Amino acid sequence: MPLRLDVLRVFVAPDGRGGNGLGVFLEPGSLGDSDRQRIAADLGYAETVFVDDRASARLRIFTPSVELPLAGHPLVGTSWLLYREGPAPTILRPPAGDVPTWQDGALTWIRAHPSTAPHFDLVELDSADAVEALEGSPDGGGTTVAWAWIDEGSATMRVRAFLPDYGVPEDEATGSAALVLCEAVGRPVEIRQGSASVIHARPAGDGTVSVGGRVETVEQRPYDA
Repeated sequence: MPLRLDVLRVFVAPDGRGGNGLGVFLEPGSLGDSDRQRIAADLGYAETVFVDDRASARLRIFTPSVELPLAGHPLVGTSWLLYREGPAPTILRPPAGDVPTWQDGALTWIRAHPSTAPHFDLVELDSADAVEALEGSPDGGGTTVAWAWIDEGSATMRVRAFLPDYGVPEDEATGSAALVLCEAVGRPVEIRQGSASVIHARPAGDGTVSVGGRVETVEQRPYDA
């Protein structure tokens, strides 16, 4: 029997543009690790989520090439989907540990410690135009997040993430990188990444960082695993 696949866009801008594609299987059945990795590669999204237990929100996250213990846009998107399906989750349980989550108006939020995020090499450039002009990683690395202030006064950033080591040449919106960037600058920020995506991040005061954004559904369809 085919599995149900929900396809979402996460960190959508207020005008409806942008957003990072995400595949979510709310009931993946008995799929093994190799099957999950194969499916994630076949779908081709930056990440695909397999929710092994909806009641406890226990889940796993796969890029096209590796499994991640934590990733931002998959957690935000899955939280939004579980909230829509009901009951609303208050904790998500990826392999990295418990992640609080909540809804606030149009935004879905998670809170996590930046140390649980995947590794990123942060590279600050002189201007947002310099980030825009990049044709690849500025340092040649495989997990590079390039950023610059659009307006330091209003704490808006231009960000691009080049992540071939995770099977993602360039990510549209990277919530786990927002954890690390927000910790690095020590203040609330609005991140504008990819084509038009918007990520909100703010320090939580206990070493953790909250990351939030808008989510929209693209489609729900059967998938032959």
